[in-house]
Amino acid sequence: MERRKFIKLTALAATSGLFRTQLLGQNLTKNPIKIAICGLGNYAENWIAPAIQASNHAELTGIITGSPNKISKWQKKYPIKDNNIYNYETLDSIADNKDIDCVYIATPTGNHAEFTIRSFEAGKHVICEKPMAPTVSDCDRMIAAAKKANKMLQIGYRLYWDPFNVRLMSATKNKEFGPWNEMRGGFSYDHGRWTRKGDWRLTKAMNVGGAVYDLGVYVVQSAFYTTHLHPVSVLAKSWTDRTEIYKELPEHWEWELEWPDGKVSKHSSSYGKKENFIHLETKKGQVGLKPAYSYRGLAGYEPSGSMDIKAVFQQKLQIDGQCLAIMGQQPNITPGEMGRRDIRVLNAIMLSAKSNQKIKFKGFKY
Repeated sequence: MERRKFIKLTALAATSGLFRTQLLGQNLTKNPIKIAICGLGNYAENWIAPAIQASNHAELTGIITGSPNKISKWQKKYPIKDNNIYNYETLDSIADNKDIDCVYIATPTGNHAEFTIRSFEAGKHVICEKPMAPTVSDCDRMIAAAKKANKMLQIGYRLYWDPFNVRLMSATKNKEFGPWNEMRGGFSYDHGRWTRKGDWRLTKAMNVGGAVYDLGVYVVQSAFYTTHLHPVSVLAKSWTDRTEIYKELPEHWEWELEWPDGKVSKHSSSYGKKENFIHLETKKGQVGLKPAYSYRGLAGYEPSGSMDIKAVFQQKLQIDGQCLAIMGQQPNITPGEMGRRDIRVLNAIMLSAKSNQKIKFKGFKY
C-alpha cells in the first residue's frame, strides 16, 4: 500500500473508531515479532514494555541493559529467560539467539547509532527511538547497515499511530480547510525541576542539542506532516537563563522555517517553560492540537469545533504497526530516511543558532 493511501485510511479509521477497534480486538498472532529492548529507562519500562506486552503482533523476549540491578525487576514482571539477557558489551551475541527478531533501541540519543548498527550486524531488525542520531552521517551509517543486513529500520515516531495527529495529517494533506497562512508549534517543559546527578539530558554527548533534540523533533515532525512540503531555510536562536543547571546545552530554542511558497512558520522547544501545541490559521478557520505531542490526553480542534476522537494507547498501536511492517503486511511509514530528514533540520537549527545566520537547505531526498 502506498504511504499516501495508508495515511488517508488511518485518518478515516481513527476518526470513526474503526482503527482502534480493529487493532485492540485482534488476538496475538501465531508468530509474533520477538523483541529485545535495549535500554531500560523510564520510557522503556513504563511505555514500550507494556506496549509490547499488549501488542497483538509482538512479544517481549529479551533485554539489553547497562544496569544489572534492573534485571530482577524486569524478570519478575515479564517472562524473560536468563539466556535472553544481555549487557552493552555482549549485545553482539544476540546474533545466535533465535528468540530475538528485533531490537528496540530506547537508550539516549548519543548511542543510538552504535547500538542500531551492532543490532543490524547481528542480523536483527531495529526500531530506534527518536531522535534518530546525533548527526546526518550517523543516520547514513544506520541506513547503510540496515540495507547491508537486509533488515528493516524504523524510527519510534508514535504519533503516526495517534488518531489526533493522523486526523491533522489527513486534513492538511487533503486541504480540507484551505491553505494555511499562519503556523505555530511548540513543545516544552521545565526539566530544571527534575534534574539530578548524572542526568543524561543535560549532556551534549547523550542529548546532543538538549530540548531542541529531545522535544523539538516532535515540533519539526508536525511541521512536515501539516505542510506536506520541505522547508527551504531555517533561522534559529538559543539561550540559557539558568546557567547553573544547563551548563553544556541551551535551555531555550526558537526557530522559523521558511517554505517554498514564502510562508514562515514559528516553532520553539525549551527545558524552561510549558507548552505543547500545533496551531494553524487556515482559510476556513483554526486547526490544531493542544496538547499535541503527549503520550495521552491529546485534544484537537477544527473550524467546526472540537475533534471527536477517542484516545488510544499510542505505543501499543505503534508496536503493532511496526511489527506488521516487519512481517510485510503493512508499509514502513517511519523509515530511517524520515529520521535522517528530521536530524538534518535539527542540525540546521543548531547551526543557525550558533552562527546567527539563516541556513538554506539544498533539497531533500525524502
